[in-house]
Amino acid sequence: MAEAQAQSEDQVRALCAAGKHDQATTAALRAYGDEVFRFLCASLRNEGDASEAFSLFAEDLWTSLKSFAWECSLRTWSYTLARRASARTLRKGWNRKAVLDSAAVAEVVQEIRTQTLAWLRTETKTKMRALRDQLEENDQVLLMLRIDRGLAWDELARVFIEGDEDAEALKREAARLRKRFQIVKDRLKELAKREGLYGTDDDG
Repeated sequence: MAEAQAQSEDQVRALCAAGKHDQATTAALRAYGDEVFRFLCASLRNEGDASEAFSLFAEDLWTSLKSFAWECSLRTWSYTLARRASARTLRKGWNRKAVLDSAAVAEVVQEIRTQTLAWLRTETKTKMRALRDQLEENDQVLLMLRIDRGLAWDELARVFIEGDEDAEALKREAARLRKRFQIVKDRLKELAKREGLYGTDDDG
């Protein structure tokens, strides 16, 4: 990994020396854009804020590479810029949108953003499924039928009820399932917090 990192940085440095700043920025984003965006998603815990911060980061990277003195690694500089972009995004009253004057760089930013978000959502869903597996079987079934399949409470009552299926019995079972569902959701939320997943866009 260290060797690949060194090669990437050498490539970016050579492009900067040649005055090819668009290509240098594109190469830098190819090297570190994915991990920087994942860092922003994890620290900001909001896809919209992370996306805007990533655009600001890319704009700052594109601008700063023209005078970057290479006193630190490009990777370190990328995280420095990402932290600054993150802080600006969260600053009260801040609403300026990033503007990239390079179409080529903007295209790479969008590509990285789209691919990384798709990966993160898949990764989060995989982890959430693993958390569901820690629940009791009936609770897993309840979550699956209510969240994944969208069954109404009266429908769920018919699925879960044992014995008498008169109207009052179904009503009581539906009420029980509502209460159980909230308990299970709270339990799943607690498990997700322990794994650093709570606050994602996945509804669990």
